[in-house]
Amino acid sequence: MSAETEIALIAAIGNNRELGKDNTLLWHMPADLKYFKKMTMGCAMIMGRKTYDSIGRPLPGRRTLVVTHNSTFTAPGTEVYHSLEAALEACKNSGRVFVAGGAEIYQLALPLAHVMFLTHVHGNFDADTYFPAFSEDWTCVHREPFPADEQNAFAYTHCEYRRV
Repeated sequence: MSAETEIALIAAIGNNRELGKDNTLLWHMPADLKYFKKMTMGCAMIMGRKTYDSIGRPLPGRRTLVVTHNSTFTAPGTEVYHSLEAALEACKNSGRVFVAGGAEIYQLALPLAHVMFLTHVHGNFDADTYFPAFSEDWTCVHREPFPADEQNAFAYTHCEYRRV
């Protein structure tokens, strides 16, 4: 990977690193969806096939790369790769590249990542998919808390993590 490419993980997770259940999000948080759009707009975004299936389409304004082991998978408006390494290679010299899930892709990308943008949703959720545990060599360098409101049922905090 080129020095001109920054690998960024972006996710919303519960108190116990919960990501989802039955290939769906555990909460509906319009403010976090807006944050996700703001952060990823204009960037390359790598995701696994299950995450792509849960979204159902390429997201406007973003280059969408789907990683899958399925050699016959196609999705109009996306680029399909059969390994995270191949997808990252296709993004060299692209500036910031976001890895947007799911759990298996996060696990593979975590050792390669330069930065993580995690939304901590303050609640405990019934989940079958979790963000990987990460060590204390990551530290939150910017933190912005938000209260629950009429549209967002849970309090949440945006954290930018960097390796120390």
